[in-house]
Amino acid sequence: MDSKYYIPAGSATAPLTVDVTPESAGWTESSLFVVELGAGESITRSSGDDEILVVPLAGSATVSCDDRSFELAGRPNVFSGPTDFVYVGRDSSYTVTADGSGGRYALCGARATNELDFRYVPSADVPVELRGAGNCSRQVHNFGTAGAFEADSIIACEVITPGGNWSSYPAHKHDENTELESQLEEIYYFEIADGPAGPGSPNPRSPGFGYHRVYGTPERPIEVLEEVRSGDVVLVPHGYHGPSIAAPGYDMYYLNVMAGPGDERAWRICDDPSHTWLRESWEHQAVDPRLPLHRTPHEKS
Repeated sequence: MDSKYYIPAGSATAPLTVDVTPESAGWTESSLFVVELGAGESITRSSGDDEILVVPLAGSATVSCDDRSFELAGRPNVFSGPTDFVYVGRDSSYTVTADGSGGRYALCGARATNELDFRYVPSADVPVELRGAGNCSRQVHNFGTAGAFEADSIIACEVITPGGNWSSYPAHKHDENTELESQLEEIYYFEIADGPAGPGSPNPRSPGFGYHRVYGTPERPIEVLEEVRSGDVVLVPHGYHGPSIAAPGYDMYYLNVMAGPGDERAWRICDDPSHTWLRESWEHQAVDPRLPLHRTPHEKS
């Protein structure tokens, strides 16, 4: 499918590779920018009405704001475990400078009312959760979730799905403010691990891929089914979303950025009632032994 909610890799203007604003997404709260910088290169931005989480995807960096700086150790890649990160409050000018040989950095944003302090969080403080079981096993880095990190409105996490597994499953939604749900706009940013090239292939590596699904209700229809590769984005304005399927042999990473117009910063979801029974089946299955996955792509489990 070719949905308006699918944004292919490389659609932004360099040094940005992803450029999603509330205006471009057609909603009001969530944003995401991914920037690639060479060694010593910098980008300076204003947070404006947003609060920002600066998250290294690959490489280390220095982040400066209000005459203060934090050194981010970062990580080699998204499959090598959680990273440290910084929070930038609204109405702030900040600069990200690539250290070492350069890197790739996610700037996760959400509209904010209250201005909070510029601060640093080490990777050791990021909660790591193993969710699901069997071929629905995945690993979640809850670095910016409501229960793990103080913020005004943003909710963010990372999910690692081993090759062949289903993630964001059973499909769920969070598009109403009720006792059971919190209305949240959600961005999925994907990176997929490569694999070895097959015999006769002209490429040194085989590019990884996966699939992502979004579907609606009769009252609020939406239809998205996209093949996703590294750097791709899928927007979820409403509706059930999932599964995110990692093709066998190719581990999948996705970064989720969420925010909503409600007064409460919370992630409450409702499963598709046709499939929620699957959660009970996990009680009789073991977690995928490949998890936790804290390694580089191409390294054998």
